[in-house]
Amino acid sequence: MRDMREFIAKAEQEGQLKRIKAEVDWNLELSHIAKLNEEKSGPALLFENVKGYKTPVITSVCTTTERLALILGLPRNSSLVDLMRLWVEKNKTKIPPKWVDTGPCKENIVKGDEIDLFKFPVPKFYPKDGGRFFGTAHFVLTKDPETGWVNLGTYRLQLLDKKRLGTQFIKGKHADIMLKKYQAMGKKMPVAVVVGCDPLLFLMGAARVSAFECEYDLAGSIRGKPIEVVKAETNDLPVPATAEIVVEGEVDPNRTLPEGPFGEYTGYYSGVGTDERNYIEVACVTYRTNPIFWGTTVGRAVTDTHMTMALTYGATLWQQLVEMKIPGIKAVYCPPEGSGRFLAIISVKTMYPGHADQVLTASISTEMGAYGLKTVIVVDEDIDPWDLPRVLYALSFRFQPNRSQVIKRGRSTPLDPSLPIEAREITGRLLLDATIPYEWKHKPIPILLDPEIVKRVKARWSELGL
Repeated sequence: MRDMREFIAKAEQEGQLKRIKAEVDWNLELSHIAKLNEEKSGPALLFENVKGYKTPVITSVCTTTERLALILGLPRNSSLVDLMRLWVEKNKTKIPPKWVDTGPCKENIVKGDEIDLFKFPVPKFYPKDGGRFFGTAHFVLTKDPETGWVNLGTYRLQLLDKKRLGTQFIKGKHADIMLKKYQAMGKKMPVAVVVGCDPLLFLMGAARVSAFECEYDLAGSIRGKPIEVVKAETNDLPVPATAEIVVEGEVDPNRTLPEGPFGEYTGYYSGVGTDERNYIEVACVTYRTNPIFWGTTVGRAVTDTHMTMALTYGATLWQQLVEMKIPGIKAVYCPPEGSGRFLAIISVKTMYPGHADQVLTASISTEMGAYGLKTVIVVDEDIDPWDLPRVLYALSFRFQPNRSQVIKRGRSTPLDPSLPIEAREITGRLLLDATIPYEWKHKPIPILLDPEIVKRVKARWSELGL
């Protein structure tokens, strides 16, 4: 899949996309239609008649596992864990991007006084939002000034005026780490914002890929071929050749403007109002002829944002546990209801005393788990971690509170509404061992069906009228 247009064609062919031809207002109406559609696990929506604009807007791209499978090139009936397993396997090899001379993203180039970001149908999503948000389903390209490491990261971007986008580079995120380096050097940080592309690249921007690794490399591995990139017009960042819209600019580490609030994926606002944050001073905009704008409603679970995070965060945690050489890991599941980041369930074949404890503590020591993960449940290999009724069974009949661990200090996210707004830097963690201890000499005896009788009964199933 090369770009958003190929996704639209394939999704429409599969009955996974609906064109909305009636006029829809960008001011709240579009987002509310998308949100209600996403809560019903509806199709991707392509709004072709946005009030005051000729540019269409696509939403709800990643709402269902079926469409995530379409994006990753897997069968339509794949489970979320199937997608995560592919992610983990493909992460073992990397295919770097391929530089090309030009691409469709260069069909229109606007600089200087001609720049006006209001020419794009940027939605306002929720009534209490601080304004219109240009960046929700997008990614921001940045480069480490010391190592040359290129990062793709999704950070919300508020439309402040014609040539400025407010950012939210949360402390410790890769863009924030890089920005601090530029600040120490007394320089501005070049950036490029990509809206509308191969949807896989948005998944990459939302993923928690380890520091010093480029998301383009993993995307190339999943695609089985390099991602084609072109040089930006005003800096040397590699932008996708088939991107719909590319916004180039700089971030001054020492300058801020009021930004926010925004209806976050937790279902709550992250603060009490606006905050002073860095912003992008736009120098150039390139875009395809008749571009397609991409947005996501975010908001409370479950929408495409939460499905995206469940896939990318869960797969990253799984991958990082594998890289720690811990044996016996069968599957990892981070439910979309927990935005893929606050709760993790891990299935393991225990092989020695303390194995479950090792998995529990290792999970919060990974880069992914160290930031915001609050609850980890480890279950035996006969429990599928995505089978929540069976997980509850394990919590009921295998879990013993005196085998759980409570860790009172860990890095939190400023978006966690379970903490007071003024105290969101540190969280607690709950580690639950819902396995049958490996070292027990006398384990509970499971009740099993006789396999021969099961085979005989299944052969008579129709005869029995069942």
